[in-house]
Amino acid sequence: MSGPASPSSPEVERLARALSVTETVAAWLIRLGHGDTDATRRYLDPKLAHLTDPSAMVDRGPAADRIARAVRSGETIAVFGDYDCDGITSAAIVTEFLRALGGTAVPLLASRFEGGYGLSAAAAERVLGCGAKLLVTCDCGSSDHVSIARLKERGIDTVVIDHHLVPAEPLPAVAFLNPHRPECGFPYKGLASCGLALSLAAAVRSALGRPLDVRRWLDLVAIGTIADVAPLDGDNRTLVRAGLDHLISGMRPGIAALVEVTMLDRTRRPSARDVAFTLAPRLNAPGRLGSPVLALELLLARDAETARQIAASLESLSERRKALQAEIFAQAVEEIEREGYSERSAIVVGREGWGSGIVGIVAGKLADRYARPVVVVGFENGEGRGSVRGPKGARLFDALSRTASLLTRFGGHQAAAGLEVPIARLAELRAAFESAVDAVRGESAPDPLADALPLSGRDDPLRVLRDFERLEPCGQGNPLPKLRVSGTVAAARELRGGHLRLEVLLADGHRLGCFGVGMASEYATLEGPVSVVGDLRRDSYRGGDAIELFLSSVVRG
Repeated sequence: MSGPASPSSPEVERLARALSVTETVAAWLIRLGHGDTDATRRYLDPKLAHLTDPSAMVDRGPAADRIARAVRSGETIAVFGDYDCDGITSAAIVTEFLRALGGTAVPLLASRFEGGYGLSAAAAERVLGCGAKLLVTCDCGSSDHVSIARLKERGIDTVVIDHHLVPAEPLPAVAFLNPHRPECGFPYKGLASCGLALSLAAAVRSALGRPLDVRRWLDLVAIGTIADVAPLDGDNRTLVRAGLDHLISGMRPGIAALVEVTMLDRTRRPSARDVAFTLAPRLNAPGRLGSPVLALELLLARDAETARQIAASLESLSERRKALQAEIFAQAVEEIEREGYSERSAIVVGREGWGSGIVGIVAGKLADRYARPVVVVGFENGEGRGSVRGPKGARLFDALSRTASLLTRFGGHQAAAGLEVPIARLAELRAAFESAVDAVRGESAPDPLADALPLSGRDDPLRVLRDFERLEPCGQGNPLPKLRVSGTVAAARELRGGHLRLEVLLADGHRLGCFGVGMASEYATLEGPVSVVGDLRRDSYRGGDAIELFLSSVVRG
């Protein structure tokens, strides 16, 4: 990672000319470490041919061979996915490629409310009941030793596709695809389960010696990877970029219906933000309120009318989820402020009746608001299921591991985790998690990209935005910069709801519109020199080439 580069330095000017990009974006590319012209061209225009050779992925061959044998012999194959977007898209990919290759696939999904995450005892019963001889897990299984062993005793083999952290105890599966296995030689460790599912599809195709174009599932890989907050670098960048192009083409009836109901712009490649904040929440909505199966049915829908009906149902569930989320968030904020939890290094809140399918979203919003790790737990009859979220760089899994003795169950990543805890231990968890966060914080590296990117005085903001779009997909591991713009306030006014509309006059005469959520009370009378920081976006309200800066901070002078 390189240090900050001046937008007018010779190095920036050279890269800007070589790549035909603005100096602002050239400076950002250099800050990311993309100073080499040829390598940066490859970064800006990734190709599927650049994907890492999968031959070193441990158990990929045995997994493909066992699945191919099941297809040839006509065995029923259970496909079991987790209840989130990565699990659902992975299950859809595996189900469809098995059927395309002549296999018999029975798709099943975990439920937050009946067994919870992963291959629980209740889930194992469902697998036993479908007559399968082979189980393929999607986005779960790495820690499900008991259920997999039980199925093995009943004559059912298991192939695990997962990317969660790997326990030391060997897994009793016939094949275990997970790049995080210590013995796995596959060099790229960032694949989400949907990416692994796509690789497995290619391997099974080869094992059966049958033609199959696996690119048809790139749209699902893009959705699952983005929704799971997997790093958008390396192979994931290549897969997601291709998947976003494929997604908007409307080839899959379910996605076309979802794009239609959300009124997503069909004239351009969608961004990772479009997926994360528009498509993924609707696919997750059924599983947050009840059964996630409706989302899987949408992805597997074969005709437009069926897909439209399901998409309309998802939209209704999404609106219901938003209302419940707002209610829980308000209750959590009231408790945090009343009890002074915002003064602590970590926040733990929980309440009887909070929906366990909603607490993850609330935890994320609280983490954004308070800039510290947050645990939110929903309890039912004294037993709680919760989610852990935190600011960028927080090591949530490490901190949570230090509280394991208080928990019934936990798992996840450094960026997001889940837990189960009885209500009687909530106060103990609050103290223990705060101590754990303090213990691991000193080991966390500072974010080298925290500083906003200054707009070069020679760049048109619209050209900068177009270059930003070439950096997509942006997110975890490939951040889109916060842009810093200096100028003079041309206009400032309050909008309904307490929001701010600001216009900044730049030195070259351009006017840049800015929008700040809830900022009107402080800045509606702003005048004179100003520096503003935020996300540069297309202005969907005005349309065309209109752009705006979505404000995160305003500095006078």
